[in-house]
Amino acid sequence: MQYKDYYKILGVNRNASQDEIKKAYRKLAVKYHPDKTKGDKNSENKFKEISEAYEVLKDPEKRKKYDRFGQNWKQYQEAGAGAGGFEFSDFMRQGGFGRGRSQDWQEQSSPFGDAFGFEEVFTGGRGRSGFSDFFETLFGEDFRSARAKPRGGRTASMRGQDVTAETTLTLEEAYYGTSRIIQMDGRKVRVNIKPGIQDNRTLRLPGKGMPGSGGGQAGDLYLKINIKQHPVYKREGNDLYMDVKVDLYSAVSGGKTEVETLKGKVKVGIPKKTQSGKVLRLPKLGMPVHNKPGEYGDLYVKIHIQIPEDLTEEDVKKFEQIKKSKT
Repeated sequence: MQYKDYYKILGVNRNASQDEIKKAYRKLAVKYHPDKTKGDKNSENKFKEISEAYEVLKDPEKRKKYDRFGQNWKQYQEAGAGAGGFEFSDFMRQGGFGRGRSQDWQEQSSPFGDAFGFEEVFTGGRGRSGFSDFFETLFGEDFRSARAKPRGGRTASMRGQDVTAETTLTLEEAYYGTSRIIQMDGRKVRVNIKPGIQDNRTLRLPGKGMPGSGGGQAGDLYLKINIKQHPVYKREGNDLYMDVKVDLYSAVSGGKTEVETLKGKVKVGIPKKTQSGKVLRLPKLGMPVHNKPGEYGDLYVKIHIQIPEDLTEEDVKKFEQIKKSKT
């Protein structure tokens, strides 16, 4: 049996911060989630592997104990015992975590102790605890017994599995807010999405993941938000940008034009002698600021002057006269 390098599995270095570990896990979880890779056994196994790695590295105490094991495993291999693969039983007979620390094993019943607290979230082809052979061999029956009846014969409480999902909104839904029904193993969870949500934002809904066991708390739901491109508006942060056609007469002599905003139609004043390409700022007509009721971005309107198509010959001559008078 080979040692599992959980840092390598998540693609982070051993000095990675907890935030870096979380970001790496979320990115991989979205990529390999069974809902996204239906029927792909390799992706399913990869998802189980990264989830197992995250269960260890996300908790500082668990991570510390795992790092301690890794250092001693290296010593074991360097001693020449690992040529045929890591055999933990041999390792323990040779003194486990070092002969000067054999008391650790006697006191804890496993090299990490019951404090490791793994969540048994996967089953099928991975050992009776739901984990890989690495942990089956590492903990053995002592681990499974301790997890099943840690104190007083009561069933251990275990936190439920986190769940990742995605949903797509229109810009209008992002503007006004909306809700989605997320289905998970026969359960339906309604997620309310507040106005102003950004594209590629991931919402964390505590306790909305898979239920725990033995009185353990439920996992979390991580919902990634995708927003469709809009045919009229371009979004940058909380601001919106759009193009508006203005007739030549209004551009020259000034006037008003009607603009369709996400808040409704508004009349916009066009200053005299407006040039094509001029940008007008309409305050607070952009997107709502997420989680800040009453705050809005701005709408920026770019003017495009439209030449009338119904000009008569007489109209053209008038323009020619104006042109001659200006040259």
